[in-house]
Amino acid sequence: MNVQGLSNFIWSVADLLRGDYKQASYGQVILSFTVLRRLDCVLAKTKKKVLTKHESVKSMNEDAIDKILNKMSGYNFHNRSQFDFKKLLAEPDQIAINLMWN
Repeated sequence: MNVQGLSNFIWSVADLLRGDYKQASYGQVILSFTVLRRLDCVLAKTKKKVLTKHESVKSMNEDAIDKILNKMSGYNFHNRSQFDFKKLLAEPDQIAINLMWN
């Protein structure tokens, strides 16, 4: 896909959001979800290892947990949420609730 085609695709997705977001907010929404999707893809290979390890270290302090899970992910960040984009999209009516940190 060329740059113009990619641009058209991104804005067509933005148009789908029109009912929920004001046009001035599209850029913020699109950029945020683009970053989240990229992080989701980067962490996909280690997601199961991180979740499994989190179960065994979740009683530790947050700094220790972060260091251990970052090591498991291979990056200076990780995702210990049970959700990834596939799971979020499986429950479209619950996306806002499922994106909240709990």
